[in-house]
Amino acid sequence: MTDTMRAIVLDAPGPPDALTIRELPVPTPAAGWVLIEVKAFGLNRSELHTRQGLASGVTFPRVLGIEAAGVVAQCPGGEFPVGHQVVTMMGGMGRTFDGGYAEYTCVPASQVIPFASDLEWSTLGAVPEMLQTAYGSLTVGLDSRPGQSILIRGGTSSVGMAAAVLAKQRNMTVLSTTRRANKLAALTDVGVDHVLIDDGNVARQVRDILPAGV
Repeated sequence: MTDTMRAIVLDAPGPPDALTIRELPVPTPAAGWVLIEVKAFGLNRSELHTRQGLASGVTFPRVLGIEAAGVVAQCPGGEFPVGHQVVTMMGGMGRTFDGGYAEYTCVPASQVIPFASDLEWSTLGAVPEMLQTAYGSLTVGLDSRPGQSILIRGGTSSVGMAAAVLAKQRNMTVLSTTRRANKLAALTDVGVDHVLIDDGNVARQVRDILPAGV
């Protein structure tokens, strides 16, 4: 492992060219922290807000990025084996400490999630925050239960598709909307029970299927 890394740094809020690629020292993890070699990271509206100066609690200069996927490079506390696939997200990443827009990121072990997958890193990099958004909405946000029904607007978005899969795993009846009829198969393939073509009157379509609503 080298002593330096490339990272995308924001010195202060500004236009897109305020983001600059620089060589920085590779962070040294303390006990309870994990150094991750970043293989991929997702882009989120949160980072746009940070660049535009709309996010609170951000200190500068800062390496942005609220999520990352990669492998464990160093773990002085022994929580995870070196080389193991992991993802991390949120918890101050890219706000109060440097985030995933770099070749390495150092995060608390408590926000590292191990996994094993043969998927390409370009796919895995898009998963953490997207999946957490869908899962958190179903659990913390809605407290959804087996046997209930749910209407997912924007069903063919990544969050919408993930929410449908997770809802079916919870034995829920899933209704999803799309504006395009050629997306119907994509939704039924992930288990959606009822695909609604958004014609501006989704409520009527829902009532036709579930008179009591979702």
